[in-house]
Amino acid sequence: MTLLLGALLVAVAVGLLSMAMREAPDQRGVARSIALIEATSAAPEALVAEADPPFRERALDPLLDRARSLGRRLAGRDAPERIRRKLDLAGNPPGWTVDRVLTWTVLGALAGVGGAGLLGLVIGVSLPVLLVLVVGGAVIGFYAPALLLYQRAYDRSERVRRALPDAIDLLTISVEAGLGFDAAVQQVAQNTEGPLADELARMLREMQLGQGRSAALRGLADRSTVPELRAFVGAMVQADMLGIPIAQVLRVQSAEIRVKRRQRAEERAQQVPVKMTIPLIFCILPCLFVVVLGPAVLSIMDSF
Repeated sequence: MTLLLGALLVAVAVGLLSMAMREAPDQRGVARSIALIEATSAAPEALVAEADPPFRERALDPLLDRARSLGRRLAGRDAPERIRRKLDLAGNPPGWTVDRVLTWTVLGALAGVGGAGLLGLVIGVSLPVLLVLVVGGAVIGFYAPALLLYQRAYDRSERVRRALPDAIDLLTISVEAGLGFDAAVQQVAQNTEGPLADELARMLREMQLGQGRSAALRGLADRSTVPELRAFVGAMVQADMLGIPIAQVLRVQSAEIRVKRRQRAEERAQQVPVKMTIPLIFCILPCLFVVVLGPAVLSIMDSF
């Protein structure tokens, strides 16, 4: 009986052990490790990206944030407004924002310092000259984004000035043909290209969103520094307020802008002789003197 009872207890123990191993095999340490490895390898990409962010988010973005905050402190409190004004004059180029311009000013200053310092070390200048180069490189790099933005705004203003007479002529013809002012502006925006067409399309969108015609025209003038465009906008706003026929105002403005265009061409033609003086004196005349007087100088030297 004792032997049978012992065998029965052993069999029960073995059965319980086997049942426990079958019901909860993942409770063992090895099983839990394997399950953890499988879960990690099969995790969604979003969780993996959140757990292991890329190098840009870990290193570059904090650096750019610090450069942006430093640029805000160096540029002053009114810097965002001034930069936003310059961006409007430049046509809001794609990728150009206020924060990005402020960041580029600091990065440009650092790049200017590094480039000037490397140039000074390569040339082998003295320490005072090296300091002057470093300071000059920092100043140039700091103001380089602003200068580039100013140049883009200037080029855009010149394109607007060149396209304005033809646009006003087309606007006058459209109004005299029976179209309303808004429909005529839409025709000009659709049938022309360039920054002036973009500005007219933006003015139409503002008017469609509920802004008044006078306010939209003033916004058009505020986004440009072209005197002819500002004069045209002023005349149109005054005509809208006083109820003057638009066709008559457009005809007068078209003739006046054509006269200003011809006067500007004559002014530039008169500036050509003055602008030719410097290259004539420093580039052409020395070569001419060498060719004409060179043989005579050689003959005189041989004679003496």
